Amino acid sequence: MTKSIRTIVKEKGHVFSAWSNFTDPVAISALAETDFDAIVFDMQHGAHDETSIITAIDRAKSRDKTTIVRIPVNRFDTASRALDFGADAIIAPMINSAEQARKLIEFVKYPPLGQRSFGALQPNTSFGAVGSGNYFSGCNQHVTIFAMIETREAFANLDEILTVQGLDGVFVGPFDFSVGWSGGKEANPSSPEIIEPLTTIAEKARDAHLIAGVYCPNSTFAKRYQSLGYQFMTLSNDKAMIGEAARTILNQMA
Repeated sequence: MTKSIRTIVKEKGHVFSAWSNFTDPVAISALAETDFDAIVFDMQHGAHDETSIITAIDRAKSRDKTTIVRIPVNRFDTASRALDFGADAIIAPMINSAEQARKLIEFVKYPPLGQRSFGALQPNTSFGAVGSGNYFSGCNQHVTIFAMIETREAFANLDEILTVQGLDGVFVGPFDFSVGWSGGKEANPSSPEIIEPLTTIAEKARDAHLIAGVYCPNSTFAKRYQSLGYQFMTLSNDKAMIGEAARTILNQMA
């Protein structure tokens, strides 16, 4: 059984995850063969869809990688299907209120926490007999659910969002957050204007005993926000990594 995000955080203090935009099986295998703790498969802005994540999740799990799916905005039904396919965690974008967070939980947690429909395509039998009480409680404990905090509205409602039962963490999208924080003037994840609110998000998540996650465009960004209390960091993405590797090789030939 692959480890949950919570388990990795308890064991290591942090989670370093790869980010997959491409559906190509070879590209997914290349990420899975690294020492990343997990891989995010992006259905919001990446090329992944309900067909590709079945193969992607299987390939990653065959190499003991924890699998995470970022769903499209407000597609909570897609979150349920991703979990049926075997995903270990869900990132839900643009969660701006506690009401939206509760709606998310209805789709991804079994009773009594939510109302997730039972029909697992890839059931995890390590939780117990499929369909038993142990199975449902095991799934609820294992599956890690993140609400993305990306807007001023979400930041204003953060305290209420953090109280939603069944939510396991919050995840910051610094590009969208900087767009909203600046009133549409820039998409700058390194903007000094967002350091204070992003620090506050990590602190409040910790106080609520939830996991704070953030998308990191590079290792410098990741180290900075890890020092501010973030425990779950996604590092760059497959497209950016290919470009960086190509530039590095060419520069070495100069």
